[in-house]
Amino acid sequence: MKKVITTTLLALLAAIMPACHHLEEFNNDPRGNFRALWTILDQHYCFFQEKDIDWDAIGEKYYSRVYNDMGSRELFQVCSDMLDELRDGHTNLSSSFNVSYYRKWWSDYPQNFNLRIIQENYFNFNFLVSAGMTYGILTENIGYIRYGSFSQPIGEGNLDSVLSYLASCNGLIIDIRDNGGGDMTNVDRLVARFITQRTLMGYIMHKTGPGHDDFSEPYEYYLEPAEQGRVMWGKPVIVLTNRSTFSAANNFVSIMQYLPQVKIAGARTGGGSGMPFNSELPNGWGIRFSGSPVLDPMGKSTETGIDPTPGCEVDMDSQDEARGIDTILEFAIKELQK
Repeated sequence: MKKVITTTLLALLAAIMPACHHLEEFNNDPRGNFRALWTILDQHYCFFQEKDIDWDAIGEKYYSRVYNDMGSRELFQVCSDMLDELRDGHTNLSSSFNVSYYRKWWSDYPQNFNLRIIQENYFNFNFLVSAGMTYGILTENIGYIRYGSFSQPIGEGNLDSVLSYLASCNGLIIDIRDNGGGDMTNVDRLVARFITQRTLMGYIMHKTGPGHDDFSEPYEYYLEPAEQGRVMWGKPVIVLTNRSTFSAANNFVSIMQYLPQVKIAGARTGGGSGMPFNSELPNGWGIRFSGSPVLDPMGKSTETGIDPTPGCEVDMDSQDEARGIDTILEFAIKELQK
């Protein structure tokens, strides 16, 4: 890991993505569009080896279902089925009539989250709202922040207000269950309130050629603490996760898990560590997929998810849920009371 760049992840991507190579042209017919889709992924998708995917065999399997007088919806379904073999929630084929989406990264797991229970039984609907965050103080003098999507902007002033309000609390719970990701800028802005020095956020690689193992060396990227005068948090923190914690939210966990005052509680995250790459088929359909692997600060891939801190893995108990109790939230409260 030789190359070092001090910048945000998005700026780093802008600097290295132009290295991607040229794509060949294909006929605008069902077979041509299928071949274009398969080739784009073959040359640019970044997790073939990690997931042990035989893309040649998969291409042959689905190409046998394509014929030149098939309808657009039939072709779309064949292409969608092929993309599901990647087991990647970041991979989407978009047309005027549908968008494909791989759902099994979360659909086969417990939801482990019920927003109504928290709003009604823990705050009696008297929670506060600032930008994309809802927050308040639990009866045990534990601060609680619910951030439902990193797509919802949070400003420095919002964070100052929220953390100032919670400053007297003994600990803090950050609930990002069901957070499907969003803007990495918001990840940086939030993490910066919990670090006291320049901190390694992780590594990113980019494709250097069409081969499945043609990658650059990992580039380090760092984050500075929030600017002087901003409200910081140094007390214990527990981040709540479930399988629907994905993409930028997964990246947030990948960083927070290594901070000394932080624990991760709940269930394994949904993963989604690849930065997206976009292209287009001859018929105008768009394809978005994971093009650049992002590694955590220890150089580990988090594409398939991040486990909770040892001893902090817990699922929602159905009997608790029926009684209006959030099992995972209760676990976090007790941990912070220790």
